[in-house]
Amino acid sequence: MLKDKTVFFCKECGYESAKWLGQCPACKAWDSFVEAPAQSKKRGVSSAASLKSSARGAINGGLTRNVPVKLSDIVSVKEHRDKIGIEELDRVLGGGIVKGSLVLVGGDPGIGKSTLLLQMSGKLSDNGKKVLYVSGEESLKQVKLRADRLGEFKGPLSIISETDLDIIESAIENSEPDVVVVDSIQTMYRGELDSAPGSVGQVRETTATLMRIAKSLEITIFIIGHVTKEGTVAGPKVLEHMVDTVLYFEGSDFASYRILRAVKNRFGRSNEIGVFEMEGAGLAEVKNPSEYMLAGMPDNEPGSIVAATLEGTRTILVEVQSLVAQTNMNIPRRTSTGADYNRVGLLIAVIEKRLGIKLSFCDVFINIAGGLRINEPAVDLAIVVAILSSYYNKPIEKGVVVFGEVGLTGEVRAVTQAKDRVEGALKMGYSQCIMPEADKTSRSMQNYIKEKVEQSRERKMGEAANNKSRGMKLIGISNIRDLVSFFQS
Repeated sequence: MLKDKTVFFCKECGYESAKWLGQCPACKAWDSFVEAPAQSKKRGVSSAASLKSSARGAINGGLTRNVPVKLSDIVSVKEHRDKIGIEELDRVLGGGIVKGSLVLVGGDPGIGKSTLLLQMSGKLSDNGKKVLYVSGEESLKQVKLRADRLGEFKGPLSIISETDLDIIESAIENSEPDVVVVDSIQTMYRGELDSAPGSVGQVRETTATLMRIAKSLEITIFIIGHVTKEGTVAGPKVLEHMVDTVLYFEGSDFASYRILRAVKNRFGRSNEIGVFEMEGAGLAEVKNPSEYMLAGMPDNEPGSIVAATLEGTRTILVEVQSLVAQTNMNIPRRTSTGADYNRVGLLIAVIEKRLGIKLSFCDVFINIAGGLRINEPAVDLAIVVAILSSYYNKPIEKGVVVFGEVGLTGEVRAVTQAKDRVEGALKMGYSQCIMPEADKTSRSMQNYIKEKVEQSRERKMGEAANNKSRGMKLIGISNIRDLVSFFQS
């Protein structure tokens, strides 16, 4: 009896090999190959679906997608987006859902992926959209119990508990929905493949089939993906390349809020975030994340400062905390929560070298309050200010916000979208902004100041044009040495 043929796939990039390899020749990942049965030559259903996809995929004027078409001959179609009704989710998607798009939503178990998409399904169905919710992990009664907890669903929302993709494909063709939700991709399988659900081959083929369905029938499909212990979507890395949008649901076991982040978006801006709060009746939108993050911030305490950070197109104000304490240990502790550890170590070295402050005899702790993780270098200046405030035991006065990148020579470098950061801080009622001198004197900032001054004159407020922007004093610094005089005074 002939042994079933197997092949090896790279979990990271999907590279296929006839034998196991220690390192993937394509993506150079180590120990990433897994064994899977070779694909069968008979692909009846898949071939039929492919033919059906080609037949329905005619481009303007009857030209099929298999025929090369000049770019100038393609008729432009105005982009149309359907609003979901959940503002934070619409923001992350780029303004709403796009027909024919395939969206992957990943996150840790219990983070709220299924809850969010069920709420989204309810909103869309209430707006008159036909939605098909495919549950591969829960029975119909279990989905109903969760729906009852979330609220009343009035629209045409259909639910099917199935994992066979061939049956699901038939259900989609019969019901002709506008939106399909698949929960989850790791439970789906194609009968023509010999491998188990969740394997590399099954995940790749089921995703490819859903992609063909979405493009050919112009249906928006959301698929939920499990994540590994490293925080990436389980399955081959090619899965993220196949879909149009990749959203990651982030959160902490010790915080009630959840962050939905767009890692990839072909129809919108990547790195855009939406903030939600987990409540008893599901996920509630947090429309002002800055106010949420700054709740409980102490007044007139050394080592505490507000930083203006940017997440996608949104300015978020966060509290940066620092504690500098003398130590008797030979090796002082350096701890960072919410900020990049290596970046904090670099800033401590810059402070020691350029300012002559000996932190080698002190423990330094950095914390971004609220649990948000900030990776952009614009938070550098806030970290430096917080460390100096704690070291000199001198608090920063209320109403001050800081942003700027710090270089190795101690210079304060310009950051992107400084005007948006100032505008965001102004809306929150802050009166002073410590920022890079290059950003303060930039043309865009000067035009912004003039615009605000004109608005002030119309309101007969009479603000000075040199350093104020509708009540905000802008303080530009070019080097961190400029901060020392303030703390030593």
